[in-house]
Amino acid sequence: MSITTTTGPAITATPEDRALKAKHAAMWASGSYPTVVEDIVGGLGGILVDALDVQRGERILDVAAGTGTSAIPAARLGADVVATDLTPELLEVGRVAASTENRGITWQTADAESLPFADGSFDVVMSSIGVMFAPHHQLAADELLRVVRPGGRVGVLSWTPSGFIGEMFAVMRPYAPPPPAGASPAPLWGSADHVRALFGDRVADLVARQRSLRVTRFASGAEFRDFFKANYGPTIAVYRFLADDAERAAALDEELAALGDRHLRDGVMGWEYLLVTARRA
Repeated sequence: MSITTTTGPAITATPEDRALKAKHAAMWASGSYPTVVEDIVGGLGGILVDALDVQRGERILDVAAGTGTSAIPAARLGADVVATDLTPELLEVGRVAASTENRGITWQTADAESLPFADGSFDVVMSSIGVMFAPHHQLAADELLRVVRPGGRVGVLSWTPSGFIGEMFAVMRPYAPPPPAGASPAPLWGSADHVRALFGDRVADLVARQRSLRVTRFASGAEFRDFFKANYGPTIAVYRFLADDAERAAALDEELAALGDRHLRDGVMGWEYLLVTARRA
């Protein structure tokens, strides 16, 4: 697939912003996010692709694609797909998986807040639990809309602030380093009002659906906590920040295990997410 590239919008990255993005990329490369995908969240990508009604021959961009949980299902439908992410290690996992199926996907390291594509390059732009973690929400939303053609579709799937993952981030927040200036909490992308404000009048036919992912991976809150401590980049980062404070790390251990126990019902959790689709006006 050939895509015309540009330098993206006129965004001047400060040294602080470049350092922040490098830190984010390293965070998602830590642990084993592919294990989280394989064991729990991988199916969300296909749900987003289905909601967007991806068609054969369409030009698709998967932003903050990770291991390609949306890119690969879209390619299976015969779409021409570009998958971008800030973390090349995750893209490599997706590339290998796609190559075993002979899926022709272009994998490209890129920042969701400054995408290297011309205006209106794609029929569909999508992101499953990915773009929500870009620190500057308005910049990321502007980029999603910039690179989709007029009349094209945009779809974003995000954890909600009130759901399990949103609660997990709220539990971790007091133990984490202060967020950088201008950064917004990731789960805000799971608020329909927030997404409507980000997109504004540049979209039409916006539909927001709140749903729940059924999770049967954990028998106890402690098992959930230990899995996330070992595999999930944001959790690993918080514990690394607490490396010299055993007392606070133990307190976080207790809070995360208690959170998991509160949400477990007969071995089942429901992880709430928001699925938003819209058409560029």
